[in-house]
Amino acid sequence: MNNKRLFYVFMVAISMVAIIAPIAMIIILSFSKNYSWPSVIPNDFGLRGWNYVFENRGRVLTSLGNSIFISSMTTLITVLISIPCAKVLALDDIRGKKIIESLVFSPIIIPPVSIGMGLSVEFIRMGLARTYLGVILVSIVPCIPYAVRMLKEVFLIIGKKYIEQAYILGAGTFYTYRYVLFPMLLPGIISASMMCYIVSFSQYFLVYLIGGGRINTFTMDMFPFIQSGDRMLGAVYAIIFVLSTFFTLIVMEYILKKIYKNEMENYNYI
Repeated sequence: MNNKRLFYVFMVAISMVAIIAPIAMIIILSFSKNYSWPSVIPNDFGLRGWNYVFENRGRVLTSLGNSIFISSMTTLITVLISIPCAKVLALDDIRGKKIIESLVFSPIIIPPVSIGMGLSVEFIRMGLARTYLGVILVSIVPCIPYAVRMLKEVFLIIGKKYIEQAYILGAGTFYTYRYVLFPMLLPGIISASMMCYIVSFSQYFLVYLIGGGRINTFTMDMFPFIQSGDRMLGAVYAIIFVLSTFFTLIVMEYILKKIYKNEMENYNYI
């Protein structure tokens, strides 16, 4: 028992180090003017990165606002699409189910370059290139597999019995989803929403390809600094990236859990 407890403590400690160490390094880099090997700590500190962000706060806030808006809309649309798709893959018996499932999960396997190049041609023809709608639609593609996978597992746990009982009692499709499935799906929706938001917020290549540089997001501002080797500015943007995502996810989780609590309170009266 002691050995087992020691093993758990060791694994928790390793996990904490794996989480804290990169964050601590980013914070150090955001203040380091000169940090070269083999120095353990920076040779010189400064505020150039933070001064740059403060002086260009208008651009930073605009790109951050664009990212939050695009990611939020992407998350909403993705979850709405994924719920019926996950239900079909989990509970319905249809022809070609394995093929459909493979297509749904293919964005995880297919490189974003292939997806982006194929969609960019069609988006240009449809007039969606360099528009917010186009960027939101292309951001949905890499998010779909994660949302469907999470919600599919929830549907497998729920099973068909509640849906069949609702139909037997005369409920239509809308009322079945709204009053029967939605309260039970909410924990899965919360998890899927968080994953979709992070995936969408992190997109760079697809946004750059479809947005054409006109739709400026936070990652499009951040990546050039990282690629050019400006570690100070890259670290400052990374800190803002983490904090903005963290606080947005907290707000999202609070709202969804509030809805879940209200649904559970009213559930016995339906």
